[in-house]
Amino acid sequence: MEFDRRTFVAGTAAALLYPRAAHAAAVQDATGRRITIPDRVGRIFPAGPPAAITLYTLAPELLIGWPRANRAEECELMLPEICRRPEIGRITGRGNTANLELVLALKPDLILDIGSTAKTFVSLAERVQEQTGIPYALLDGRFTAIPDSYRKLGALTGRAKDAETLAAYAQSTLSTITQRIASIPVESRPRVYYARGPRGLETGLGGSINVETIELLARNVAANVKGGLANVSIEQVLVWNPDVIITIDQDFAAHVKNDPAWVGIAAAQTGRVHLSPKLPFGWVDFPPSVNRLIGLWWLAKILYPDRFPENLRTLARDFYKLFYHVMLTDAQIDRVLAGRD
Repeated sequence: MEFDRRTFVAGTAAALLYPRAAHAAAVQDATGRRITIPDRVGRIFPAGPPAAITLYTLAPELLIGWPRANRAEECELMLPEICRRPEIGRITGRGNTANLELVLALKPDLILDIGSTAKTFVSLAERVQEQTGIPYALLDGRFTAIPDSYRKLGALTGRAKDAETLAAYAQSTLSTITQRIASIPVESRPRVYYARGPRGLETGLGGSINVETIELLARNVAANVKGGLANVSIEQVLVWNPDVIITIDQDFAAHVKNDPAWVGIAAAQTGRVHLSPKLPFGWVDFPPSVNRLIGLWWLAKILYPDRFPENLRTLARDFYKLFYHVMLTDAQIDRVLAGRD
């Protein structure tokens, strides 16, 4: 794989040799809390996967480690030396594994969390900050908040210019895609089922962060019940009878068309079952972070091909260069778009 190693190394060296312009001693996070940070932030502990991915896209050298170790096939599509940084666990989300002793031992200048800004997570941020003495910033993880979250992260890390470039891409993507479908009445938009798991029977309910991009463009058949991820029955899916199925499971995508339990569903009958790309991170969720920006283009082209003539290969190549700091080969693009694990 080719990537702009010289630019990355030069940027890292400059960061070490020349101090960045001092920024405000206190920066406001998405909850309104004022976070006092050092003049130069050099090491950041990501509280969960969304924070790790977002930080990697903006300032990879600041990332201490990953909530889970990345696989070799994922590292082929990122800066290898950053992708291979150690597994350090997570403070928030499912299976939180990082203990505060480990966090302290790693000596971060900042703990970064990107996700829900509900009171529970504000309380967690304040408690961890009080117990460790390490500034803990909480940014909004909603898809539509990505531009603002980049700008806040730019202020926290002293990288406002680079953050604005990524924020502008996110804002342009959101604006362009939503404006092109604005004239389509909601009731006329495709009915979509998001199938997770080998049997396709885990999905995102209404308002779930896992189906934000789907609900931005189409009708989520599971939207009548609000919540997060949930297991459903095949009988319920038959009642919903979606026009389109989006899945992240390779085995499910390969077998659903011939599965007797699914043959009565419109999407299976018409072949409108689409396997989402997922390397190095999912294009729909898995995890729900800035990786969903390229996924919004993918979904838009699937759902409204006449309104989105852009070449997806070009879009993917540009996105991976800007956000993941790599230049994909044609073979790598083929693998990504095929939805391989």
